Amino acid sequence: GVQTCALRSPQTRCEVVTLEDKHALARPGETGEICFRGPQVMLGYWQRPEATEEVIIDGRLHTGDVGHIDADGFVFITDRLKEMIIASGFKIYPRNVEEAIYAHPSVKECAVIGVGDAYRGQTVKAVIALKTGATLAIEELNRFLSDKLSPIEIPKVVEFRDELPKTAVGKIQKKILIDEERAKAALQTEISK
Repeated sequence: GVQTCALRSPQTRCEVVTLEDKHALARPGETGEICFRGPQVMLGYWQRPEATEEVIIDGRLHTGDVGHIDADGFVFITDRLKEMIIASGFKIYPRNVEEAIYAHPSVKECAVIGVGDAYRGQTVKAVIALKTGATLAIEELNRFLSDKLSPIEIPKVVEFRDELPKTAVGKIQKKILIDEERAKAALQTEISK
């Protein structure tokens, strides 16, 4: 009845724990953190007990990946725990928001991140690059997303760029966007002093 499956490796199990309680297994199909247990899972980090306690809980290796296991035992990874946005207590998965934005025909690429918000704690920001010659107003984007996302998921901040920062192999680097936001926030704090 809980979300767990055996893998092809001997004595290896994949389990999903709830996002609220790292000790509780998720219900079938419920989204949570993907974990592994088995003889090949590491015992811990060398001489780093605090780091070990963060990733080895109840004998499970916590991967930091968010996902679920379907009825056939297939594991689906849908996001990263570190990228999850918590706005007004609601958990928002950037990948869901990105997939909805990518459905717009004018969008070439996008990245969704959480940014600080005095009222919500965090809010959703989308950084978008449009296809050559395309235009897209924020109001039009909001209308487009209104039947695809809940109101809390729709980006409250939208920034258009010619292109997004990428690695040498073309993967969008969200860390750079997050670091830029942190630098802006630090500058605002310094200015307001």
